[in-house]
Amino acid sequence: MKPMTTDDLTQWQRRTFLQAGTLSALGFGLSDWLRLGSPAQAAPGRGGNGKACILLFLTGGPAQQETFDPKPDAPEGTRGEFKPIATSVPGTQVSEHLPMLARLAHKFAILRSVWHGSDTHGVGVHYNLTGLPHTPRSGGEPQLDRRDPPSIGAVVRQLRGDRNGLPAAVQLPRQVGDQNNAMWAGQHAGFIGPKYDPLFLFDETWRPGDPLPGFSAPVGVDSQRLGTRSELLSAIETTRPSTAPAERDYDRFRQLALDVMRSGPAWRAFRLDDEPPLNLRRYGDNRFGRSCLVARRLVEAGVGLVTIPWTFKQSEENFDTHSKHFPKMKDKLLPPVDRAVSALLEDLDQRGMLGDTLVAWTGEFGRTPKINNSGGRDHWGRVYSTLLAGGGVKGGRAYGRSDKQGGLPGDCPVHVSDFFATMYHALGYGPETHVTDPSGRPHHVMKGKPVLELF
Repeated sequence: MKPMTTDDLTQWQRRTFLQAGTLSALGFGLSDWLRLGSPAQAAPGRGGNGKACILLFLTGGPAQQETFDPKPDAPEGTRGEFKPIATSVPGTQVSEHLPMLARLAHKFAILRSVWHGSDTHGVGVHYNLTGLPHTPRSGGEPQLDRRDPPSIGAVVRQLRGDRNGLPAAVQLPRQVGDQNNAMWAGQHAGFIGPKYDPLFLFDETWRPGDPLPGFSAPVGVDSQRLGTRSELLSAIETTRPSTAPAERDYDRFRQLALDVMRSGPAWRAFRLDDEPPLNLRRYGDNRFGRSCLVARRLVEAGVGLVTIPWTFKQSEENFDTHSKHFPKMKDKLLPPVDRAVSALLEDLDQRGMLGDTLVAWTGEFGRTPKINNSGGRDHWGRVYSTLLAGGGVKGGRAYGRSDKQGGLPGDCPVHVSDFFATMYHALGYGPETHVTDPSGRPHHVMKGKPVLELF
């Protein structure tokens, strides 16, 4: 199979599970950025009892030194401008610009010795969305390719299947990419097939929690009229029952779309209009905060895995802070993340959901120990920090450490494959867990060893 080209990517992003032309008899169409696949089941392994996972992906690669692994005693030019602050766990410190998370440190575990060794965005993205290396390329950043292993969202979608009329895996509010690469590898189902792709909600004009674009009837088509049109179309189609698999899939997708149009209760999980205003302020009324709140609603409604990438692709607005690192982290990046992630953990805990909902924080890599001449930190895959909470993970601990300059694992190194093995373990899967490709061939998804000390 050929790697996906820019034109292929454009076509792939614009595909829908319902074609607007065929739906014209009903008087509505679905937006071009929505895609659904089909559910299936595979044999689970043994592990924890986590029912769902929310994966927070901080696009660009957040600096470990300015988040969860401050180095106040490092030499000048390495230690940075921020001060460490105490947390709710004695002896554990984080950046001064994460005060809300500092108060909740007893709820999460920090892994300070994660690594994979690559300083390339695309390699790091694939590793941190799949736990596995991408299929070798002839050159350049790895783009989406069906030869690659599946994302954790796609794995969960195949293993658990769609439930309650909702897809088992969702990614919002955008793809993982930047101004140079629209969509890096590792975000879809890879070689297990497109029907297990997560539901992607990509629309720069859409504000998470607002009505989904394309999921409302045209002006003048009320619910009664929509129902009449649907009944008429069904009556016509009874003269020729669907027999081909593609036709049956189409019928199922159309029925799902009609359910959404009728404001099916499950799909209201994407809406925030019934959330108390105080709760929205608690998460932060911005795309990242709103996405985290939607994620809580989705797992509450039965979605198995929600991936939330950082909401901006431009390097001036994401965690790829090669220049002006400290003002960007202080003013733009850390405050909304601190607010939203702490609100998510508190909300899940207060609702009794944190015990069986895994929350994970990662990015493609960390940042260099040395501060460059532009006041930034560069790509660094030799050590970085991640976070895990809920899903059976015991909070209040920092596992592993980096060396004095935050450049290499000092002890207890955790390869990214081990980090993902830990996530899979929390979700109830083990080394024997496998997914299957379209030919029925099994593929094991857990290649590392889980950090059992966290449970």
